Amino acid sequence: MTKSLQERKQEWEQASVAPVINRFPERKASFTTSSDIALDRVYVPDGTCDADAYMDDLGFPGEYPYTRGVQPTMYRGRLWTMRQYAGYATAEETNARYRFLLDAGQTGLSVAFDLPTQIGYDSDDPMALGEVGKVGVSIPSLRDMARLFEGIPLDKVSTSMTINAPATILLAMYIAVGKQQGVEPSKLRGTVQNDILKEYIARGTYIFPPKPSMRLITDLFDYCAREVPHWNTISISGYHIREAGSTAVQEVAFTLANGIAYVQAAIDAGQPVDDFAPQLSFFFNAHNNFLEEIAKFRAARRLWARIMKERFGAQNPKSWALKFHTQTGGSTLTAQQAENNIVRVTLQALAAVLGGTQSLHTNSMDEALALPTEAAVQVALRTQQIIAHESGVADTIDPMGGSYLIEHLTGEIEARARDYIERIDAMGGALAAIENGYVQGEINDAAYAYQRAVESGGQIVVGVNKFATGDGSADHRDILRVDPAIEQAQRDRLAQLRAERDNARVAELRTRLEAAARGSDNLMPLFVTCVENDVTLGEICHTLRGVFGEYRPQVTV
Repeated sequence: MTKSLQERKQEWEQASVAPVINRFPERKASFTTSSDIALDRVYVPDGTCDADAYMDDLGFPGEYPYTRGVQPTMYRGRLWTMRQYAGYATAEETNARYRFLLDAGQTGLSVAFDLPTQIGYDSDDPMALGEVGKVGVSIPSLRDMARLFEGIPLDKVSTSMTINAPATILLAMYIAVGKQQGVEPSKLRGTVQNDILKEYIARGTYIFPPKPSMRLITDLFDYCAREVPHWNTISISGYHIREAGSTAVQEVAFTLANGIAYVQAAIDAGQPVDDFAPQLSFFFNAHNNFLEEIAKFRAARRLWARIMKERFGAQNPKSWALKFHTQTGGSTLTAQQAENNIVRVTLQALAAVLGGTQSLHTNSMDEALALPTEAAVQVALRTQQIIAHESGVADTIDPMGGSYLIEHLTGEIEARARDYIERIDAMGGALAAIENGYVQGEINDAAYAYQRAVESGGQIVVGVNKFATGDGSADHRDILRVDPAIEQAQRDRLAQLRAERDNARVAELRTRLEAAARGSDNLMPLFVTCVENDVTLGEICHTLRGVFGEYRPQVTV
């Protein structure tokens, strides 16, 4: 006889929930509304529901297909990580911002690196001229990384680093700083973005061609599985795909297609899927269409679970679960009437929470004008805290689940994203679809259609093409400005480092690195040795450029 849904719920509570609560009690003994109405952990349809169909599409939180969340207790057990993305100027200034955010209640760190660091140049390289510290913090050496985390115990925080082409090198620096603090690599927690495919699609901070880039990624997978088991080895990113102009469906489809490529590359490198897949993570955008965004997150979880189980034969349930960070939509912020951005960010953050995110960054109101001021950052963080502690939405799991519209949108987004993935498979996979311009073309078409809608008035942007005030120009307000003198200060620091270090040892290590890059051994242990001996980021990347070459996108006329 088929079990009813209520019977299955009782089994879930005994088999999945009880063991978790025994180890990690929920935040409260009971959860109620302001009118003292008791709230159940999760709500399901009544007995008239087709229980088998429900389990196939929705299931329960913490169980396949994870539509309703990746943990059995979700936010009743622990709130999402509040992780504000921050970095500018020098390591010391960014360290001060981190301390401010931690004191204000932030629960995780997120590092923004400057452009030279992102593309593998030291601060004194001619290619870095005028860009040092402008869009993030300058970290050309281990000494800078140590300054960045001075006074912040790395065994007490989790750290996300938005770094891609040189992700292996920045993680090596982080590991080395941990050792300096007496923290073993096995105790470190965090994420490196490490997603090069979306750089070729949407963002542009690549260094090497695809093949060696994928080798660096799979080297990191393998190394962390053995040495840094609590580290998320990649954050497969739809955020930048959405910022480039994609739709919600395209964001899911192209992100998961890239994820398939990374999983296949690791398998082809000889790594068993269940060895590395639990350390994969994802990064999504939270955009303005509130209900679609909630459904998008649920659809992505379900589709990825099915891909990992059915396509790759993963056996470990942790390999099926799509864990993700969310950032509110930078491209939705307006320079006009900047206070309106607080409302946009609130709605976007609420959608991410209702969609079941594991961590969240909320953009600041002034980010359409410059890097955010401290006051604006505090408002952005307070937005998350108000949602967490005053709204009640974290007191029950997947509160939008069962809505006719939400379930329809979830199914529709999953189906349309799967169609895209099948088209990409027919082209030979994500890399082939990127190389032939298919993915970029789809995004460009979507971005063009949206811009046409804004310009025609079909898509209203409050304060820009409707309800404008004054002459419609950008707000005039105090904004954060990076002192151009920090570039020379960073150059001076590098000169001092090069004068004080063992340059014969540096030369020997660069020779070893060149030989290793021409071979097939895992490069991560050597990266750690290099940075510990003060080989700089730029020197490591220049050595690798000599072996791997540099990526040059094809230009079609």
